[in-house]
This record gives sequence, structure tokens and C-alpha cells, in this order.
Amino acid sequence: MQKKYSIQKSPFVVPTTDGKLIEEHFGNATDQNSQISIAHMIAPPHWSEPFQTPEFDEYTYIIRGKKQFTIEGEKIILESGQSIKIEKNTRIQYANPFDEECEYLAICLPAFTMEAVHREDE
Repeated sequence: MQKKYSIQKSPFVVPTTDGKLIEEHFGNATDQNSQISIAHMIAPPHWSEPFQTPEFDEYTYIIRGKKQFTIEGEKIILESGQSIKIEKNTRIQYANPFDEECEYLAICLPAFTMEAVHREDE
């Protein structure tokens, strides 16, 4: 009988150069799943990414701290316990301009890929 579940005991830690921790539990890097990616992340204080226009929907749930989203020019700040869905093909910038780190979960449908994120030059 084929197993109908998959346990991810050790996530894939995505190498970064900006101090952000990315632990992918399911997705292209861990189980070659192109349908969904689920990652646990910690953004250090005063961190930000370039603007991007992804080809995937992204759901974010804030575990602790605060995170700033600049969505089509509008700044939104989420705090612990809050969540957001950002639809694909939306221009967005993620940032943590605050003094404490931000821990959160990110879910991308379909799964995150560097080719589909379309980051702008910094």
C-alpha cells in the first residue's frame, strides 16, 4: 500500500546573502513539488528585498515581530497573528525595517522558483 503522507524532518535551508533564514519544508528544493512551497522564515532587523512581481500567489502568516509589505505602492504592516494573501502578478516589496527580527510562514501556489519571482534590480 502506498503511503498517503510525507513527513519533512529536516527542511532545506536556502543559502542567502542578506541574513534572512529560509527553511523550505515542502517545494521545489525539498521534494520537487512544483504545486506548493511552504517555508519558515526569519527576516533580520532592517532587512528588505528588491521589488518583485511573482507568477504565484503568496500567503504569509506572521508568527512574531512585524513585517512591512509595499503592495502596488501601498505600505501595509502586519504583526504577530496576522496574515495576508498577495495575488500573483502583483508588484510587491517585502521588508523588516524594524528593530526586532520577524518570524513568519510563507506559502506559494504554485511553488516558489527564482524564475517565477521576477525580482527587480536593486
